[in-house]
Amino acid sequence: MTRASLYLNFAGSSEEALTFYRSVLGGEFLGIMRFRDMPGAPEMSAADAEKVMHMTLPVGDNLMLHASDTLESRGQKLAVGNNFSIMLEPESKAEADRLFSQLSAGGVVEMPMQDMFWGDYYGAFTDRFGVQWMINFANPHSA
Repeated sequence: MTRASLYLNFAGSSEEALTFYRSVLGGEFLGIMRFRDMPGAPEMSAADAEKVMHMTLPVGDNLMLHASDTLESRGQKLAVGNNFSIMLEPESKAEADRLFSQLSAGGVVEMPMQDMFWGDYYGAFTDRFGVQWMINFANPHSA
């Protein structure tokens, strides 16, 4: 396993929240991707297009805080308890598949493991205990 990280969801305040965390914890953003940046971005309001699809703040050597905004216009409802996920970053595609298969057993798959437009191999699910997980293998050959 390369790393485990926390992935936080916000109702439109991802950038504000991570900017606050950065002011307290230090670090520099690794980048901000907005919903408008998606290839073939679906029709959405100008406000939704400006919301954060993904951003990352490293905190020291051992923690990454990732964040994104939820889009109510796309049926995403933010509620306390579903506003975070554990993200695992395995060292291989095979390990990603194993983790996904075993941890999601008896749970609900949100997105099966698949190659994504940003170049990684990714999937998401809620396990049988109600914990949300993301598996993201950063394919070194995709860049």
